[in-house]
Amino acid sequence: MTHSERLAAFVALGRRLEQLTADEITTLAARARNTNAWFDAPNVTTALRGIAYLLAEEPLRTWAARYPAEPAASRRVGVVMAGNIPLVGFHDLLCVLVSGHQLLAKPSADDTVLMNWVVEELVRIEPRFAERFAFVPRLNAADAFIATGSDNTARYFEYYFSKKPHLIRRNRTSLAVLTGQETAAELAKLGPDIFQYYGLGCRNVSKLFVPADYSFSPLLDALQPWETVLNHHKYQNNYDYNKSILLVNRVPHFDTGFLLLTEHAPLVSPISVVHYGTYANEADLTTQLASVAPQTQCVVSDNGWYTGSLDFGQAQLPTVGDYADGVDTMAFLAGIA
Repeated sequence: MTHSERLAAFVALGRRLEQLTADEITTLAARARNTNAWFDAPNVTTALRGIAYLLAEEPLRTWAARYPAEPAASRRVGVVMAGNIPLVGFHDLLCVLVSGHQLLAKPSADDTVLMNWVVEELVRIEPRFAERFAFVPRLNAADAFIATGSDNTARYFEYYFSKKPHLIRRNRTSLAVLTGQETAAELAKLGPDIFQYYGLGCRNVSKLFVPADYSFSPLLDALQPWETVLNHHKYQNNYDYNKSILLVNRVPHFDTGFLLLTEHAPLVSPISVVHYGTYANEADLTTQLASVAPQTQCVVSDNGWYTGSLDFGQAQLPTVGDYADGVDTMAFLAGIA
């Protein structure tokens, strides 16, 4: 298979995902939810649409053209996939196969249905991919590794894969910067950044940075349409539990009835909770964000006013060139000897 043929297959996959009917998505989501209760129809739909967006032909070909069309030698790349949100391992699959390597994938037990389905569709479009892909229980046969996990599992991966080329990802989360000057419409755009995938992804905003005199009322009002997250029993269980912890410990907090906001230093917050911290001025904000940059996936601000940030509502819309942990996966694959 040539580089152009591989790209054409992924473009065709993107078109297939764009053309999925509501009934097809409902059926697929029902199967996925039997394995992972977080994978409901809205989130599966969003994930599938997001992959279709990644596979749009012009940006996909422009991205791929930045890298060698073929590797110096085709290697077996073992990928340990996460399963916190639907199809989160797809980008690694795309990178390995487009780069001309062979993929040995160890999918998360939480995301087997969707990953299997996507691979079946890809192989149906381009049968030759069947020889370059395999789901495996162990990665002993791999020549290089890509793994995504928690900070604790990352240490294990570093040790276990230390003798071969490896790319190990750790915990990351996303942040929002507010000034207090945002309109209600602008604040409403922050909703998907916080609530999409129920806050389970590394691109979900889990902490806000606000001025010391910030009034939260406009923000809480703007987020009210997202109260439907309580319709998911697992989210409501998390909300009830975290609310009781805050109340029992007498921790000051804001409560919308479906979201809890509390001032707390850690970046990562529990499901149904968003932390916040204050800044004195832009210089102070820059210092604080720089200190947590290694743990940050992305930052959002109104219209992306803060340098290097995305606009509100864009955190969950990564492009094909947005790499997890900011590490260029394709460059890593091109460098495998």
